Amino acid sequence: MARAYGWNAQLLLAFESTYGTPPVSGFKKMPFVSRDISAQQGLIASNVIGLGRDPTQPYQDAINVDGDIVVPVDLRNIGQWLKALFGSPTTTGSAAPYSHVFKSGATSLPSLSLETGLPQIPAFFMVAGVRVNSMAFNFTRSGEATATINCIGQGETRNATTQGGTPTQANYTRFSQFQGAIKQGGSALANVTSASVTYSNNLEKIETIRSDGKLDGVDPGITALTGSVAVRYADNTLIDLASAGTAVDLEFSYTIDANNKLVILCHEVYLPKPKIGIQGPGGVEASYDFQGARNTAANAMVTVTLVNDVASY
Repeated sequence: MARAYGWNAQLLLAFESTYGTPPVSGFKKMPFVSRDISAQQGLIASNVIGLGRDPTQPYQDAINVDGDIVVPVDLRNIGQWLKALFGSPTTTGSAAPYSHVFKSGATSLPSLSLETGLPQIPAFFMVAGVRVNSMAFNFTRSGEATATINCIGQGETRNATTQGGTPTQANYTRFSQFQGAIKQGGSALANVTSASVTYSNNLEKIETIRSDGKLDGVDPGITALTGSVAVRYADNTLIDLASAGTAVDLEFSYTIDANNKLVILCHEVYLPKPKIGIQGPGGVEASYDFQGARNTAANAMVTVTLVNDVASY
């Protein structure tokens, strides 16, 4: 009897021209670490009485299709997820390297179809009408760089064969945490021990009454930029800025070289005054849970620049 294993699973992605309708071609095979976006339909216990102590049959609840996908932060495939998060980038360059600039605040977002295949069964789960709700990056001193992507879909269909045709696959080049850097005001931010940054579209589910139980749509809400920076308390630079309520810019990046990099520039960030705790004889740390805002000069809250050899997204 065949059994499904993660090592043989595949994740295919394609952007939709019509919301909720999987395209017939254009699928790309995507690397991933884990995935739990799937259709879930719970049961609601019956509240009927008068027929004895044993309950009557439960009934099916609404269908929800959402979850997280953890992906490696790599040089080429991450651009597909950034397009889903921000919309299409502005691309410059007539030959490699190309520079793809994604900006926050788009009024409309693309939708995509995701197929998760388990060939041993065989079972191929197509989730259509997917929009990316948020993407979170974590920066540490060592390890593999990953991003957690939260998605909301319209519905899921299980097929016996793949609906992705012959997918294309980009060359895989992964960033590591060793290649990460954090800057403030264009200079390296000193004494940082860890950091995170999350951009959210705050998607709103349009839950109308339908016979198929699917969502009517998923619309963008007010965006949010949040994160944290943990630093060893070595000077008063950040705490003075936080106390004064002064906006700063923060830049998070992964760099292989000048022609291969990912830069996340948060144009206008506000730091809270942190609580300084001392836990024993070791070094003292302060953690700043920041919030972002739209910057008038940049006309965006955050700009992400991906430089690689991909001509377009």
